[in-house]
Formats: sequence, structure tokens, C-alpha cells
Amino acid sequence: MTDYWLSKMFFDLQSHAATTEYRADRQKVLDRYPLKPEVRAALLADDVAALAPLVNPYLLRYYFTAAGMPDQVFIGKLRASAQLPPKSAHG
Repeated sequence: MTDYWLSKMFFDLQSHAATTEYRADRQKVLDRYPLKPEVRAALLADDVAALAPLVNPYLLRYYFTAAGMPDQVFIGKLRASAQLPPKSAHG
């Protein structure tokens, strides 16, 4: 299921000014969005696997580019996450 606020933040980061501000002070930008604690933690940890199911794949890729992750690193993490067994609903 997608996360509205995460998607909204990723969409907002499409402007050059917003991307520059995010790279300079992630905490300040994150504070503007009512993100769940686990989503915020995944953002701060650059956890591609945790964020991938929550957002449109195009916004996900754009976000990690905007955050400064090289595309090859992003693709590698995405492929690695696709090989992980799915988490059960009970932990």
C-alpha cells in the first residue's frame, strides 16, 4: 500500500530548490511531513527495500537520485531487495 505523505514528499522534491534544501538538511525537510516513524527511519537509513513498497517506482528512483545515491547503487539495492523473502504479516 502506498504512503501518501511519503509520495507527497518525493513529489515535492522534484524542484531543484527542494532537492538542494533536502541534501543540506534532511531533518528540516522531513519535519514538514507527518511520516510514520518507521518510514522516517527508512529515509534516514537510505533503506530502498523498506521504501519500495510504499511509493510509485518512478518517484522512488527520483528520490534516491535527488538524495545523492548513485543510480548503480540504487539499482543494486533494489535488485537485492527483490531477492529477499517477503515479510510475514506476523513479523
